[in-house]
Amino acid sequence: MTIAELPVALTAQTASARPGRVEVVRPGMLTTVQDWPGRVGYWHVGVPPSGPMDDLSFRLGNRALGNAEGVAGLECTLGGPALRFTAPTWVCVTGAPADVMVDGVRVPQWRTVRVPAGGVLDVGAVRGPGMRCYVLIAGGIDVPAYLGSAATFTLGRFGGTGGAVRGGEALSLGAHRGRVATAVPMDEQPVLTRHWELAVTEGPHGAPEFFTRADFDTVIGTGYEVHFNSDRTGVRLIGPKPEWARADGGEAGLHPSNIHDTPYSVGALDFTGDTPILLGPDGPSLGGFVCPVTVVAADRWKLGQLSPGDRVRFVLVRSDRAASIRELGAARRAAWPTVLSAGGDGDDGVLRRAEVDDETAVTYRRAGDDGVLVEYGAMTLDLGLRARVHALHQHLLAAGTRGVTELTPGIRSLQIRVDPHVLPVPALLGLLAEAEAQLPASDRLVVPSRVVHLPLSWDDPSTREAITRYMRGVRADAPWCPWNIEFIRRVNGLAAVSDVYDTVFGAEYLVLGLGDVYLGAPVATPTDPRHRLVTTKYNPARTWTPENAVGIGGAYLCVYGMEGPGGYQFVGRTTQVWNHGAGVAPTVPPGADRGVSGAETPWLLRYFDRIRWYPVEAEELLDMRADFAAGNVEVRTEDGEFRLADYRTFLTENAESIEAFRAKQAEAFTAERNSWRSAGELTARQGGREQTPAR
Repeated sequence: MTIAELPVALTAQTASARPGRVEVVRPGMLTTVQDWPGRVGYWHVGVPPSGPMDDLSFRLGNRALGNAEGVAGLECTLGGPALRFTAPTWVCVTGAPADVMVDGVRVPQWRTVRVPAGGVLDVGAVRGPGMRCYVLIAGGIDVPAYLGSAATFTLGRFGGTGGAVRGGEALSLGAHRGRVATAVPMDEQPVLTRHWELAVTEGPHGAPEFFTRADFDTVIGTGYEVHFNSDRTGVRLIGPKPEWARADGGEAGLHPSNIHDTPYSVGALDFTGDTPILLGPDGPSLGGFVCPVTVVAADRWKLGQLSPGDRVRFVLVRSDRAASIRELGAARRAAWPTVLSAGGDGDDGVLRRAEVDDETAVTYRRAGDDGVLVEYGAMTLDLGLRARVHALHQHLLAAGTRGVTELTPGIRSLQIRVDPHVLPVPALLGLLAEAEAQLPASDRLVVPSRVVHLPLSWDDPSTREAITRYMRGVRADAPWCPWNIEFIRRVNGLAAVSDVYDTVFGAEYLVLGLGDVYLGAPVATPTDPRHRLVTTKYNPARTWTPENAVGIGGAYLCVYGMEGPGGYQFVGRTTQVWNHGAGVAPTVPPGADRGVSGAETPWLLRYFDRIRWYPVEAEELLDMRADFAAGNVEVRTEDGEFRLADYRTFLTENAESIEAFRAKQAEAFTAERNSWRSAGELTARQGGREQTPAR
């Protein structure tokens, strides 16, 4: 029996009924407003979908109340809130088991309960198994949408109430027009456990290119343990270290897990070095690490219930037999016996390879059961490959293909997410093959490219503070401490710190991606290779980075979109690249690049913008940041173009001096690496190879 077939307990409020409010008496451990499917269409600018981490429990509760699936409710982590209702209201508490009471009387979970006017719903601590419970309310919670969704992204300080709900807050409720059922049927309620099986598909980056066959067998055959340091950004796992199929990441970094920044999938098993992390709904959209398997969409709800100490085993399934995320309850699990007996797709996550032209190949990789990662060329920093990605991106935007939900470019890749019910992955592959035949030859690619002048407070006090915190709380003996800029000088073979300053301010940084560290944060590289300073990343990473710090990691420069962890070597700090006052405009097409400074969209930069820095004092920057926060945005830009043919001519004409610069740089980098080896900085051998810090 489905919810729709259950006897109706009560006809819901009529459309003319006046919605009440809910007052937060006690907020709980971490209670946030969420909606489903969350904030879709902004992955390309570093905005995650957010939404309920366990969408299954959330959606079942809404359905029982007669709410539409997109109605907002509350996600509660570890412990729930106490809520007072100003009018009689139907509620349903789902998810992990917890003690639920109405005015001191215990009431069951997974059943609809009527709270009287003035009554208090009290949700206690989560007993387990599971980690999150959900409070769904008839009519839902009525909060302003931000970028088309009410979902809370706590790190970004937007959506919902702007963060976790607080005691004393009053939340408005929406009008209720549905019918309330008695309960969520037992056979539709998700089964919570301490020993989890997650259905995964192969790819995007598996064996034998990145992991050995033995590594991949270990991933599938191992019962991983959930680490206590897990949250909505990702679930960290404890398990064996890979041997790796590569000695290093080549130009992308010294560790074999390193690749040029690539779009991530929610549910991907991301190896950050040797540490596996299941990326969550608040996770990053871009990153430079490989992911051997991806949890299928219908099983991602389990990530929200994984608790520290739980055991996790990955089960390979065929992508075309994965259960549908559209189904709820028992229907989601119905396909498991068939799927499990079929095993994986057996293609190492590679859907197809083809030749674009005499110089460039294209690889189509599986990114879960609802996505494809298109990769061009060899794993190298080649602006021609990024231009090719841009051409495909623009072609797909113009086509407006029904069923495409996200388009996210990386350095040499484009991730395409789809609703497989509308656009199955095999049909998408056919469309991509047709698209390649219509794209211009690389030398004919011309891309709009503004020059954007941004202030840079060199060696800003906030970055000095971050280094001090790192030395006190993480490690004091790191080779890049106590001054990152001196480390950059040494590792690049420059004569003086002033040479680092001159190089950074003399460079023109081409924006290759947005959202590398969330919220429109650019990942950029100098157009002139002689300005391309290279560094390693912090190992381990910082726990705190000031908002809009500017750093260099590998051959890339980034601006941190918000406070958080990080590993790039600091050179200074700039003004905001994200306007928190914007974001209430209508949703733009998925993946559309409409970066402006103003109320229309909150991100400042566009792909292929060229950033040029000008120096400001630290106090001057603080004034600029205050003006930006107040909406007084003044950024000087100049329109222009990036012509790949002209750029290649420039490289040819300056090949000799470019090679000389690179040779000197390589010599210094090798000397630094050798000094680390002598000092024992490089970690113990694994699989016969020395393991080194990721770049």
